[in-house]
Amino acid sequence: MDVVVLVLITFVAATVNGALGYGFSSITVPVALLFFTNRILNPALVLIELVINAYVLFINRKSIPSVFWRVAPILGGLAVGVGIGSYLLFLVQPAWIKFVTYLFLLPLILLQAAGIRKPIRAEKAIGVPFGVGLGTLYSLTTISGPPLALLFNNQGYPKQDFRAALGIIRLTESSLTAIAYGFIGFYSAGSMEIIPYIVPSVIIGIPLGTYLIRLMDPETFRRICMAFDGLIVGFGLSRVLVELNLASTLTTYSILSIVVLINGYLLFRFFRDRPDPRQIPS
Repeated sequence: MDVVVLVLITFVAATVNGALGYGFSSITVPVALLFFTNRILNPALVLIELVINAYVLFINRKSIPSVFWRVAPILGGLAVGVGIGSYLLFLVQPAWIKFVTYLFLLPLILLQAAGIRKPIRAEKAIGVPFGVGLGTLYSLTTISGPPLALLFNNQGYPKQDFRAALGIIRLTESSLTAIAYGFIGFYSAGSMEIIPYIVPSVIIGIPLGTYLIRLMDPETFRRICMAFDGLIVGFGLSRVLVELNLASTLTTYSILSIVVLINGYLLFRFFRDRPDPRQIPS
């Protein structure tokens, strides 16, 4: 049963990742942790994401020159963050890191899902500290997509630039984390055993998602990214509240239901109010 669930959830996650450029770990981790421990799951996902992120970057390589120097400060902070996170892996419960992250991100994501964005003017100034936090979060939890998507959406990155920037940063962080895990002896036979069950889902799901996203215009892409981000964070928050025994299952899934309803309303309003392309004069 655990293998079947792993195959199905990684297929869905790979399809979403192929479309948006992120989401593989964010979708896989909350469900897969019901069946596998962090020590088995994290190393396997990091190695798989090395390949996924390289592929995402390759298919969006034309946009690399236009985004590289924008994200370079973040890359500078990543190495420090990955080192910190790898050290804390044996000292801090990752669930608390996820709880604080999700709690902070959720209201910001819902504001952007509503179309409210306030671009940060001092983008380079926040790059290094953001990279440190991101590297720490990723090496502890293998999750980094939601905060990255939130930042790039807020800064108004075009679709291809958005995906290229994600590819650059996520390939860097997964490479650094894979090396760090090797130094601290985090790989095990259990991690290697689940990789063959994930690979077919990735091989099919990533190209499928890449094909589907080509049918979408930039603003629709942004709104769906944020709606998806909200669902990931809402689900992740629900799972981590149960894991930390901070709330009952009923309460936590009531929170998720509220997020789903808000997301549904915001998407409905967006599609209702956007002009019909057939009625716009060419």
